[in-house]
Order: sequence, then structure tokens, then C-alpha cells
Amino acid sequence: MGLASSLGLGIALSRPELKVVVFDGDGSVLMNLGGLTTLARYRPRNLVHVVFDNESLLSVGGFPTATSTGSDIAGIAAAAGVSQHGDVSDIDDWMRMFDHALAANDLATIVAKVEAVGPSGYVTDLSLLENRYQFARFLKDKQS
Repeated sequence: MGLASSLGLGIALSRPELKVVVFDGDGSVLMNLGGLTTLARYRPRNLVHVVFDNESLLSVGGFPTATSTGSDIAGIAAAAGVSQHGDVSDIDDWMRMFDHALAANDLATIVAKVEAVGPSGYVTDLSLLENRYQFARFLKDKQS
């Protein structure tokens, strides 16, 4: 948690021929606000950063995040230097903004306001270590 944008940045910089889309959460972004300034500093033109903002840390009990009291992730991204940024609250606006971000060939951060609804439990059939190795193998296979 907190490093999705950093992983996406590394992939985008090392594979500029690919479009890289990072799906992130408000809690994750707030844990690593420096990630937004780093994205802006390197400004990979092939990276779209989508933040699902449910105003809570849903995966650890639903505690409210700072966005529930007014913190503005799109505004923070803008202040950090991300030129393509915005908030959306419905699927049609999200589709338009996402399509525009993909076509713009510039770093973008899209903050999608969503409801705090999740699964009854978080279960994976992969151990965390195997998940890490599987991701690395996937990236290596994409180089071929």
C-alpha cells in the first residue's frame, strides 16, 4: 500500500513504448504523497494514474481518510505539477476523462469518487511472495 504509483512510474520510464495505467486508492496515495511529486518530476507521458477515492481505508476496516474531510487529491496532483488532472463522479465523465488521458500522451491523474463498498473479505490464492514473483515474470515476458 502506498507504492502503486511508484511501481507504475518505474514501468512507464523503463517501457516508454507502452501505455501504463495504475489503479490506486485514496488511502494508498495519501500514504505516499511524495509519489505525486515524483510522478510530476519525471512526467512519463505514457502513464495514467487512476485514483479510486472512497474516502476510507476500506481494506483495513473502513476508517475515514483525509479526503472525507476535504483533502483534494486532484488538487494536490495539480500543485505537484501534474498538468492533466481532474475529479469525476460518474461513469460517463470517467470514460471521457480516461479516454482523453490515454490520447493526450501526457502524465495524467484522474480521481474517481466512488462508494465505499467492498467484498466481505480479502482473500487471495497467491502468497504475497508468489504474487511478487508472478508480477516480475509477467513484466519480463512483456519484454520479449
